[in-house]
Amino acid sequence: MSKFKKKKEGGLPPISTASLPDIVFMLLFFFMVATVIKEDNLLIENKLPSADQIEKLDKKNPVSYIYIGKPSANYVDKFGSEARIQLNDKYAGVEDIAPFIAAERAALREELLPKLTVALKVDSEANMGIVSDVKQELRKVNALKINYTTRKGDAVAGAEN
Repeated sequence: MSKFKKKKEGGLPPISTASLPDIVFMLLFFFMVATVIKEDNLLIENKLPSADQIEKLDKKNPVSYIYIGKPSANYVDKFGSEARIQLNDKYAGVEDIAPFIAAERAALREELLPKLTVALKVDSEANMGIVSDVKQELRKVNALKINYTTRKGDAVAGAEN
């Protein structure tokens, strides 16, 4: 009769889970940094015109995009072949621009409101009448900082560099 019992051989020691929260947070931060925020899905054809004297927009300032062009091949049957306006991920009319700009302004901090730039991404084949209508609506809502987005190239020949 012994007082002490021998430990049974075999069996694995339990796995330590002390570092598990650290690993989870490392993965969380990695995916937050490595993930790209989704851009708008283009519902229109958008072949930008060429320009030889271009400037990049300042990344610090907020930019709202308005796309103008003919509906892409998937949407021609439903929306026709006339140039259309796209705001975010849906087609819109000229009358929808004022609420769009109001919503964009509401999402910004107050000190960034005067720096809001509206970038027009207009297809090179688009009719200037719709662009003029968009500009008139932007004037009505006092969105006067407008940028025309182009691609780098020779403006006269239309060739891309």
